[in-house]
Amino acid sequence: MTAPQLTLGPLLFHWPAAKWRDFYFRIADEAEIDCVYVGEVVCAKREPLYAAHVEPVLSRLAAAGKQIVRSTLAVVTDDREMEAVRHLAGSGALIEVNDAASLHELFGRPHVIGPYINVFNEGTYDVLTDGGAVRVVLPVEVPMRTVGVLATGGGEIELQVFGRQPLSVAMRCYHARSHGLTKDSCQFVCGLDHDGQPAQTIDGREVLSVNGTQTLSSGYMVHLRNIDALRQLGVTHFRLSPQDIDMVGVARLHRATLTGVMAADEAEDALRKLTAERLWQNGFLYGQEGMAWVERAL
Repeated sequence: MTAPQLTLGPLLFHWPAAKWRDFYFRIADEAEIDCVYVGEVVCAKREPLYAAHVEPVLSRLAAAGKQIVRSTLAVVTDDREMEAVRHLAGSGALIEVNDAASLHELFGRPHVIGPYINVFNEGTYDVLTDGGAVRVVLPVEVPMRTVGVLATGGGEIELQVFGRQPLSVAMRCYHARSHGLTKDSCQFVCGLDHDGQPAQTIDGREVLSVNGTQTLSSGYMVHLRNIDALRQLGVTHFRLSPQDIDMVGVARLHRATLTGVMAADEAEDALRKLTAERLWQNGFLYGQEGMAWVERAL
């Protein structure tokens, strides 16, 4: 069995440019991570705000020996955004494709299928890998049984094991609407919530988190106790999704679990201190509702 790879998915939230840069600089310098995804997935309007820092970040990550994957939008809405995907594809970089509309730009070239393209069966997996996909990041909704089936395909399989679960991306921006604004005149209000805007039921229960046009889970997905079982099934890459907490510490605990240096229950105890009062969720992997937390390991 090849050594498991620890990856850091793209930063989904709208952070100030300096914070965005410093986050990746620290990941490059301190985090025990093999592969880092960099790029805007949620809203193309955000990208110019940190564009000046992209090349320094990529250089720092490369100097640290990290594999770099350039992530693209989950919803490509116009010709300009498609041209940006086309330009990135032609740069020679390894691309994470998150919108099926972009697939034809990468056909025949090595690329990564992101979690926003639904891969739930062998037929879809085969079509995508025949088109050049060298790695498939499975959707967070995939249960353990399906992971096992897809992992027999022979290619690289990546699964998110930590962070808010990305559930949907829409054309409209609820984050703006909640502030009485529209998507076109949003004033970048998503930047007010560095870890997402809580969405509650009428009885005050926090169930979702809003991030611009994106809806995520309220709680953090945590799969530490199932990492070994996932490895045995054939998962090769384990994704951490960035949150506004100590992600270097999060990476350290997952690395220790992957390598057997730390038992899963010990790592969970340490992770609780980093995630504070945030609810943990793992239901999808067990074939239950995604917001459930199941105590037993699979």
